Amino acid sequence: MKEAIEQLLAQVASLKATNAKEVEEARVRLLGKKGEITKLFEEFRSCGPELKREFGKKLNELKQAATAKIDELKNMTEATSVADSPKQDLSMPGTPFALGSRHPVSIVRQEIVDIFRKFGYDVAEGPEIEDDYHVFEALNFPPNHPARDMQDTFFVSTGHPNPLLLRTHTSSVQVRSMETMKLPIRVICPGRVFRNEAISARAHCIFHQVEGLYIDENVTFADLKQAILLFAREMFGPDTAIRMRPSYFPFTEPSSEVDVSCNICHGKGCNICKGTGWLEILGCGMVDPNVLEASGIDSKKYSGFAFGMGLERIAMLKWQVNDLRHYFENDLRFLSQFKTATEV
Repeated sequence: MKEAIEQLLAQVASLKATNAKEVEEARVRLLGKKGEITKLFEEFRSCGPELKREFGKKLNELKQAATAKIDELKNMTEATSVADSPKQDLSMPGTPFALGSRHPVSIVRQEIVDIFRKFGYDVAEGPEIEDDYHVFEALNFPPNHPARDMQDTFFVSTGHPNPLLLRTHTSSVQVRSMETMKLPIRVICPGRVFRNEAISARAHCIFHQVEGLYIDENVTFADLKQAILLFAREMFGPDTAIRMRPSYFPFTEPSSEVDVSCNICHGKGCNICKGTGWLEILGCGMVDPNVLEASGIDSKKYSGFAFGMGLERIAMLKWQVNDLRHYFENDLRFLSQFKTATEV
C-alpha cells in the first residue's frame, strides 16, 4: 500500500490536462467510485489497527492532493477556454425580433379622437354595464316605446324599475356628461357596445362606437353639418363630399343619416358603394329638448347636436375590409397588415 500511495502521489504531481474533458477523465480515474484512490480506501478498511495508524494519514494526504490538483486543472482549462473564445462585439446590432402592431379598430379610434381634439372636443368615457335610465329613459325612450326594439339588448338584471344591461350605445356617456359637466359641453365618447344580433360579415354582437355631443347657446343644424363635413375631410381626404338624409332617432330632432362620397371610385360607382357613389358613415341630429331637460339643462336657453358612428364601419371603409368578423378573430395574418407610420 505504501508503494501504491507513493506512485499515485507522483501521478498527481505530474498530472496535466488541456481541456475540461481530460480533467474530468482524470477525476474519475483517481476519485470516482471505481477510482484508484477509492480502491485504496476500500483496502484500508480491512487493515489491522497498526496499518491504519501507519497509512491513514498518508491516504488522506493523497486524496487532498488529488482533489486540489483536479481543482487547479479545472480552473486553468476554464480560463483558457474563455481566453480562446471569440470576443463579443458590443457595438454590433442586437438580434432583431418581430414587433406587433396596433389593432385596426384602435388605430381608427385614435385617428377620430385626434381629429375631434383639434376641434376642441374632450374625451369622456363611462361604464359598459349601465342602467336602463342612462341608456334609454334619459334619451327619450319611455317604457314600452317601440324605438327600444331597434336595439336588441343584453340585460344583466331584470325585475325592477331600473334594470342593469350591457349598453347598446355610448349615448349613455353623453347623458352622464350632461349631468356632471359645466356648460358649454363639447365631448366625444368612444367605447365598446353590445347588441343581441346575429354575427355576420356586416354585423356583430360586440362593436365599438364614437359618439359626439356639443351643447351651447345658439347651436344650429348648420353647425352640425359643418362639424361633420370637417371630420369627413380630415378622415377620408380633402375632396370628400357629404350628403344628409332625413332619419329618425328618439334622442334627436331633426335627425339625419350622413353619407360620404366613395373614396374608392370618387362618386362614379363601384362594388364597395354598390354603384351609388356614396357610403353611409354615421347618424346625427339636434339634441331633443326632452333629453336636455332630463339632464337638468334649460332647453329654452341651450341647444346642441349629437352624432354617432361605428368604428368598425369606418375601418371597413378606410381599408376596404369586406368582413366585419376579421376584426374579432385575432388572425395575425390580417392584423399585421395594419401598421401606423411610427410602427413601420
